[in-house]
Amino acid sequence: MKRSILIVANNLEIGGAERALISLLNVIDCDKYNVDLFLLRHSGEFMQFIPNKINLLPEIREYTTLGVPISNVIKNGLLKQAYGRLVGKMRAKSFIRKHNINGVNSVEIEYSYKYTKKYMPMISNKKYDLVIGFSTPYYFVDEKTVGSKKIAWIHTDYSSIPGDTESELKVWSVYDNIVSISNEVTNSFIKKYPTLKDKIVLIENIISSDFIQTQTNLIDVSNEMKKYDNETNLLSIGRFSTVKNFTSIPSICKKIVDSGINVKWYIIGYGVEQEKILEEIKKLGMKNNVIVLGKRDNPYPYIKQCDIYVQPSKFEGKSVSILEAKVLGKPVIVTNFPTAKDQVNDGFDGIIVPMDIEGCANGIIDLINDKSKLRDLINNCKNTNYCNEYEVEKIYELID
Repeated sequence: MKRSILIVANNLEIGGAERALISLLNVIDCDKYNVDLFLLRHSGEFMQFIPNKINLLPEIREYTTLGVPISNVIKNGLLKQAYGRLVGKMRAKSFIRKHNINGVNSVEIEYSYKYTKKYMPMISNKKYDLVIGFSTPYYFVDEKTVGSKKIAWIHTDYSSIPGDTESELKVWSVYDNIVSISNEVTNSFIKKYPTLKDKIVLIENIISSDFIQTQTNLIDVSNEMKKYDNETNLLSIGRFSTVKNFTSIPSICKKIVDSGINVKWYIIGYGVEQEKILEEIKKLGMKNNVIVLGKRDNPYPYIKQCDIYVQPSKFEGKSVSILEAKVLGKPVIVTNFPTAKDQVNDGFDGIIVPMDIEGCANGIIDLINDKSKLRDLINNCKNTNYCNEYEVEKIYELID
């Protein structure tokens, strides 16, 4: 008899964790395991990449309310869920104010789920051999699914995100294992939750060469990203959010241009900071050099077309885009965020540069000007096997 797996995630909007999920779904052995996928919302450009061998469970109306404005939840008549959301919102504000938390935090989303969970139905009454909380909401995997074993998957540097540590510890503690995607992510997590050290299992984001190569050759983007001999094409991919730090790109690019280097910097993604990025481009006169492409459901042809991939983030878990760029033979420049050394072998397949605008710009300038070093980085990327479909075996071990 086949063993059964349930994977729970938020949606399949464009993002690194979502691409990692698609890779996992493509390599998992459905001859040996029955795999169900539950998404809070059947939304996102990556929905089209769900393999036919995966059983996508139907949407549940109550769960679709978790990512929309509370006013819409009320209009749809889901008053209990709206009440839970409102209570969570008020208590999160109180906690944030009391602890003087500014900027990005985990309190708001955690409290939203925490105070809504009792009003939510079961995701499934079927008993699974393994239930995976691949992304938030981890609360519901705990209480609204039935499984012999349950694991949660962490994708980010938790030491950099302020939150209600005591409350979140209770969420993580119920899981049999917690999957970390890198050693640095593990270290940051156990720094915040030292009592959970023995639950950690390392399973890196799965990179499937076959999937990437197939997607890379599907479309021609040479009209969008023209290549000229005297011009360097840079590319960055990610959500337009504070942590990705894309608002600094126009300033960095201006310093590169002012140094006399002919460069175009393309950005793929979407998010709340798009207007800020566009304002910075206009203010600094970079409209011919910084090009916001917006959402693209298939980023691989753009990676293939660029010369250097740049990730100017403030922090990362284990960036899928960085791995994919190296798979496609592109050298990578990353800022010196806490997990940078876990993403790039500095001087071998990329370089780590300072996070400040001037330091980042100078690092990019130096690499563009050093043609020999750039060639070495490219050759090292092309001659290294970054694909790791074998990581899926670790999931089977957790079941068996």
